[in-house]
Amino acid sequence: MLKVGLTGGIGAGKSEVSRLLVEHGAVLIDADRIAREVVAPGTPGLASVVAAFGEEVLAEDGSLDRPKLGSIVFADPERLAALNAIVHPLVGERSRALEEAAADDAVVVHDVPLLTENGLAPLYDLVIVVDADPSTQLDRLVRLRGMTEQDARARMAAQATREQRREIADLVIDNDVPLDRLRARVDEVWAELTRRAREPRRSPRHQE
Repeated sequence: MLKVGLTGGIGAGKSEVSRLLVEHGAVLIDADRIAREVVAPGTPGLASVVAAFGEEVLAEDGSLDRPKLGSIVFADPERLAALNAIVHPLVGERSRALEEAAADDAVVVHDVPLLTENGLAPLYDLVIVVDADPSTQLDRLVRLRGMTEQDARARMAAQATREQRREIADLVIDNDVPLDRLRARVDEVWAELTRRAREPRRSPRHQE
């Protein structure tokens, strides 16, 4: 099994790369999606969030009111830390279960938006960074996601820099290109991943 960390700045096109890797046969473990699953209605995770933050973080249908919760935690580092202390272990547990269910020769891709920011590179055999020029990111966020330019720039500024992400990269996928060229690059990367997956099992990168 090859454990791959996939990351990239907001608007860099990481979701498209992960989709293409899945087409090739990668097992995708999406941290954002799992973070939503572990606090879905009826889960122990949601119950823990409500116990910590009160009924006010619930929407009328009983689901988590994410904008409301966000307004609470992002203005208060201590409360954000409290939320992370609930959610992160649940995400980790679910991620490990999915990884353990994969075949021994699988390429398991962990889609982790904040991989760089949280210093998680040592957890993986290899890190792929999806890279795009900041002007490209800004255009995608405004034109495709409907963000205001101010909001888009704020979100970009809150993340690691392009240089910081590239520093931890074993492989870089340039996504300032047309889709056909992106596909070709992902084809090359997949060939490299499958080659490495066939090698004898090693310790995660930087821990050998």
